[in-house]
Amino acid sequence: MKNRIFFLFGVCFLIGCNSTQSVDYLQSDEFSKQNMPFSEAVRVGNMLYLSGQIGSSSEDPSKVVAGGIGPETRQTMENMKEVLERYGSSMDQVVKCLCMLADIDEWAEMSAEYVKYFPDHKPARSAFAGTGLALNARVEIECWATIN
Repeated sequence: MKNRIFFLFGVCFLIGCNSTQSVDYLQSDEFSKQNMPFSEAVRVGNMLYLSGQIGSSSEDPSKVVAGGIGPETRQTMENMKEVLERYGSSMDQVVKCLCMLADIDEWAEMSAEYVKYFPDHKPARSAFAGTGLALNARVEIECWATIN
């Protein structure tokens, strides 16, 4: 009986070792031209991990949209949506977000825009305030999503 149990554990262990998932580091041509020291997204199995997005405009990625936390959050979410769709996911498949704010007092205004992008589900979320966001942004959001 003991030998059978050890044999079954051994088989399960070997099956687990054989099911390693590939890791794909993803960058669009546009993102590559920016020469950033990180990937735009990373895919592991059916999970997609996006690097932090800020409210940079599509016309000039070196500038954040004007108007403060509301417009920046909206543009950030649009940028996130674009990256998700580029790599086979969508806002409906986001399971976790991390929101970084320049000022925690802007949390409510950021959240008011954020929730518009998740009308049918609310991903798990963490938020904190810190200094030194890229391009002096008011908000940066990263997310994790599934891919079908």
